[in-house]
Amino acid sequence: MTEPDPRTERNVLGGTLEACGTEPLTGFYRDGACRTGPDDLGSHTVCTVVSREFLALQRELGNDLTTPRPEYGFPGLAPGDRWCVVADRWLQAYRAGAAAGVVLAATNERSLEVVPLSALRQYAVDVPDDVSGLE
Repeated sequence: MTEPDPRTERNVLGGTLEACGTEPLTGFYRDGACRTGPDDLGSHTVCTVVSREFLALQRELGNDLTTPRPEYGFPGLAPGDRWCVVADRWLQAYRAGAAAGVVLAATNERSLEVVPLSALRQYAVDVPDDVSGLE
């Protein structure tokens, strides 16, 4: 697996990509950040705080995020966990009215290739100083 240089990854606000979560350890590269690269075909770039509704919808769609999969180092998620989700999956949940909260500072700018920034901002759970007042 070819890992990108973490110093070059930016968040959707244009700043340095911050960590998403370590309990459980998230990210395509399982380093706590929503970094992406050529091996990440799904683009696990949106840092979410998963909700019961989001997890239920994902399960309905065949993407069970609650069942532990130890063979993949996946502990299973519970509401309130932070997790790097596939941008297409987050957008699908957004359109269905079940989007999870988004940590903008930890959401990779590559997610903007799929999800409009305005949609991410609607579900922002972090409100960095540089976003206040922006539409």
